[in-house]
Amino acid sequence: MAAQNDSTTNKPRVGIFVDVQNIYYTCRESYKQNFDYNAFWQQMKNQYDIECAYAYAIYRGDEKQNQFQNILRAIGFEVKLKPFIQRRDGSAKGDWDVGITIDMLESAKQLDKVILLSGDGDFALLLGHLKNNYNLPCDVYGADRLTAEVLKQSAAQFHLIDDKLLM
Repeated sequence: MAAQNDSTTNKPRVGIFVDVQNIYYTCRESYKQNFDYNAFWQQMKNQYDIECAYAYAIYRGDEKQNQFQNILRAIGFEVKLKPFIQRRDGSAKGDWDVGITIDMLESAKQLDKVILLSGDGDFALLLGHLKNNYNLPCDVYGADRLTAEVLKQSAAQFHLIDDKLLM
């Protein structure tokens, strides 16, 4: 795993799961800015022992995206990529919902809390499962207008992405 636990502290153990495409488009649409992963990481590091941190992205072979993914790795994220698929009808496929779900479930027993960065309401069922079956709270970071109400309601705490987390 990319992140390291500092066993000398008494901070809660956390796993961070970032739906990169969702956060990118959410911040662009809501704020006309980019999410500041460095500021977010510092905030998390101050509050928690980061046991694992995954950033789920789409691979398009684009040099700018490769540089961004390398920045995420340097911060401490393990970047997971899947290929971008363009369908014949012009629509695109490339979401990580199942991969994020599997990783959250596999990590649940080692964590005190889960942090999800996404506005996708499909994760509400997963958050309920983690709470009910693992007694594991999940905080969600998102933009108010573009985060599904059902996801906000399923979260232990919803954190609005604000100026401190934008650049």
